[in-house]
Amino acid sequence: MGCSLTRGLKDNQALVRKNTLVGVDKEFAEAALNYVDKEQQRNNGFNLQLYYLFSKNGKKDIGEAPNIVDTSLVEYSRDQIQKFLRNKGYVKAIVTDSIKVKNKRAELIFTAVEGPMFRFREFRDSIPDGKVKELYSANRSAFSHIRPGGRYDTDSLASERDELYLLMKRHGYYDFFRQYIRFDVDTGLNKSLVDVKMTIDNPPGKAIHPVYRINNTTITVSNTSGRELGKTDTLKVDSQFRFVDYSHKFKPWIITIYEYQRKGDIYNIDRQNLTTSRLAELNVFRNVPNPVYEKLPDSTNRLDQKIDLIPLKQMSDRIEGEFLFNGGREGFNIGNTFTDRNLFKSATIFQLKTNYSVLFDNGRNSTVSGAIENQEFKIGASITYPQILFPFNLPILGKYGVPHTTFSSNFSLFFQKGLVERESFINSITYDFTETANKVHTVTPVDIEFSKGIIDPAARETLLKNGYNSYVTLIGRTIFTSGSQYTYQLNASKLSTYHDFIYFRGSLDVGGNSLSLLSRAFNTPRDTLGARTFFGYTFAQYAKGEADVRFYRDLGNGQQFILRLNPGIGIPYGNSSQLIFEKNFYVGGANDIRAWLPRTLGPGQFNRAEYGGSSANSIRRNLRYLDQFGEVKFVMNSEYRYKIANNFFGAPLLGAFFVDAGNVWRLHQQPQFPNQEFRLNNIWPSTAIAIGTGFRFDLSFFVFRLDAALKFKDPEFSGSDQWVLINHFDELFSTGTLKNTYKLTNGPDTFNFLQLNFGVGMPF
Repeated sequence: MGCSLTRGLKDNQALVRKNTLVGVDKEFAEAALNYVDKEQQRNNGFNLQLYYLFSKNGKKDIGEAPNIVDTSLVEYSRDQIQKFLRNKGYVKAIVTDSIKVKNKRAELIFTAVEGPMFRFREFRDSIPDGKVKELYSANRSAFSHIRPGGRYDTDSLASERDELYLLMKRHGYYDFFRQYIRFDVDTGLNKSLVDVKMTIDNPPGKAIHPVYRINNTTITVSNTSGRELGKTDTLKVDSQFRFVDYSHKFKPWIITIYEYQRKGDIYNIDRQNLTTSRLAELNVFRNVPNPVYEKLPDSTNRLDQKIDLIPLKQMSDRIEGEFLFNGGREGFNIGNTFTDRNLFKSATIFQLKTNYSVLFDNGRNSTVSGAIENQEFKIGASITYPQILFPFNLPILGKYGVPHTTFSSNFSLFFQKGLVERESFINSITYDFTETANKVHTVTPVDIEFSKGIIDPAARETLLKNGYNSYVTLIGRTIFTSGSQYTYQLNASKLSTYHDFIYFRGSLDVGGNSLSLLSRAFNTPRDTLGARTFFGYTFAQYAKGEADVRFYRDLGNGQQFILRLNPGIGIPYGNSSQLIFEKNFYVGGANDIRAWLPRTLGPGQFNRAEYGGSSANSIRRNLRYLDQFGEVKFVMNSEYRYKIANNFFGAPLLGAFFVDAGNVWRLHQQPQFPNQEFRLNNIWPSTAIAIGTGFRFDLSFFVFRLDAALKFKDPEFSGSDQWVLINHFDELFSTGTLKNTYKLTNGPDTFNFLQLNFGVGMPF
């Protein structure tokens, strides 16, 4: 009885475990069940057990309380189902209910006698206002669902009313109300037919509906407390706008450019909502309300509008951090973001970000346990203007979202013990704007990058001695480039919804072409490797493209299936024989192939045991996280998400099962390392596969995520040995032949089946 779902119930109580519909058309059966009262629907078993374990008879709000049969709620549910069927055209439908109980478990049975389906026969209108009738007649075909012969449905009538209301509000009819629209429905005809007459009444005491136009606009900005106290900055901007600022923090133009109702324009509810949305998107005001309108006390049908705004706190500071643990190695990552959200009094956002990450040695890689293995420091500053800044005038492009111009500078310093110190400095100008509600463009016309690597002399000598010259060039070269980037996103706004849709993100990054033309024009000198230089530095020339395509499928009841394809390719050309380090692809990590740490998979069938000679362990140790990259990438993820508990300590708990597959490959054959390159007959042998499960704790404003992933197929091995989880399942939580052999051949690396990933937000 300890785990029974009915424990704690009294003798005269029964737990609802099933709802059954009889006699309902298949088209409406699923929707009809939703009209059963929530307290008379089947409990989720897991949620119910959580309630029994933690809620202490309802004193804590955890899980779901048992849904016990309540005859009054059963009757209410029966009545709601009957109304639903009648509204769907079964005007004479009758629904009855019954209850079956066995072992304190109840089945609620709702039996319907639907009767004939009623259909529309005739639709007429009565609109005394000639201009309103003309407007309705010209637009009705675009929105009406009422057609002769169509199924009678009260939802169609409600939709007709709502669409007509919006049509009027879009064409100046400010004080038009839904109550002016009436439907007279005659269902007393033979042959199950319905006649409908729609009437649009005039306002009381008026012969027509007046059309209103916008007059003057007053914009008032209060203090951050919401109070309108103290001295104000009061300006008459032009013949329309009067600007009153109690905060003294805003210039009028940043608000007036996103006011889409101009003096003399007819009132339009869409432009009103557009104004509200854009002012909210500036991210400097809180709870932006719709404008308040006041009719002028004359017969001109004009509206004065008033917009009241409360600013957010101008400055904020956020600290973030995480702890890393894998295979005995520990580390941490800590960052700080300072934000000024109203620089220059123009809703311009200034951000200063710093981040420091460090990974400690576990003692296997050196004689000093706890020494720093690698560390990285990053600092970046950006200024984002809420408009497109360009040498000549461009349209505001704000119909579907606030456009932005971002100037950014970022510096990073990376140090890996015994190998390299790398510096990089990136400066860029970026424009982003929305073409439609679901299409976003990001253009970076100027992106200047400088990187410099200093290799440890001993490591350099070891690498050169063993013939790994390409690694020396890749991570130790000083290089700079200037390029441009473009990104297109489709349906990014739908990512947090439960719908069937396709998400797409494609990016193109091209660099070095302008520098190549200039270097040729000025015949600049070449470096020791034959590459041309500019201002004394070698520059990179390349093209890189990547796509992220996802198919989202809503399975109902909080279930969702996602299939993701993520290909990419980078091609060096002209002045470059290989991609610079920062432009290569790598895989692994919490959002990729989750059974591998970042930069620890591939390329192709590369196994780090292939570093030969007496220096093998030293090379593997020095090049860790830097030698597993490629110019070609393909990753595929599939994930099934489902709801575990509606209320798990105050928030929904979601679960997931997933399969990740893919790898990175080199573009060309590597003489020292076979099977790294991308070719058709090497795709499957070099594809890694991970399987796993995870939890998502949904707090609405962000999601905590924990994923446990297992290596299923590991391409660093050959033949059947790749299927590591099948062939070596006994070593999942113990040490055996695979792990011992791997330690001998790949030391100081060790083999781990399981990788835990903790993150914020969904993986994709």
